[in-house]
Amino acid sequence: MSGLSVQLYSVREAFADEPGDTLRRLAAIGFTQVEPYGLAEHAATLRTALPDAGLTAPTAHAQLIGADQDAVFAAAAACGVGLVIDPFVPAERWRDRDAVAATAAALNDAAERAAGHGLTVGYHNHWWELESTIDGRSALEVFADQLAPEVVLEVDTYWAAAGGADAPELLRRLGGRVRALHVKDGTLATDPSGQVPAGQGRMPVREVLAAAPDALRVIEFDAYDGDLFDGLAQSHAYLTGTR
Repeated sequence: MSGLSVQLYSVREAFADEPGDTLRRLAAIGFTQVEPYGLAEHAATLRTALPDAGLTAPTAHAQLIGADQDAVFAAAAACGVGLVIDPFVPAERWRDRDAVAATAAALNDAAERAAGHGLTVGYHNHWWELESTIDGRSALEVFADQLAPEVVLEVDTYWAAAGGADAPELLRRLGGRVRALHVKDGTLATDPSGQVPAGQGRMPVREVLAAAPDALRVIEFDAYDGDLFDGLAQSHAYLTGTR
């Protein structure tokens, strides 16, 4: 799953106000793929707005653990999404091996249900899965060892680095389990402050991309002090080699 996408959470306020216009503005930057958030909640809009803007959504974020998974998977199928990614498990669930094992088991069960819909399940990290260690290894890697083969990872490389990981080395260790990357840059604070367009901060973006050459690249800002569409355009230009 190679290529370039953008996480719609980056432009969540604009999307909430004018979803169709927001998607058209992203298409005008040069994006052909997006990654929706809150998939089930936005499915009715996305089902028509995506093709109207000439966009597809190969991946999407949706809470899976404790959610109505059949509703999520039905929304994914309606929007042409193939990979549904659980975006968040709280920090306290990554502090011991039993809790990590329970999360892995829950996603393994979700993957079995997803397969009946022709879909794949994944997980997206924040910084705490890397900061937390179990027997000398990051909780994320302990978690990955317990996943069924069909469950994949979307590594947020910025949050991984903020959590203390060497992001390129982490990607090399995780190998083919990584199907997508969140690509962003900034000061590596463990909050949304200080994020900047790709190539303008502390992240070794080129090394990150080289470490997972077949993964989908998903540009994201959790927050940005400038114009978000301009920031996304700068990141798009950097990743496509036009800047």
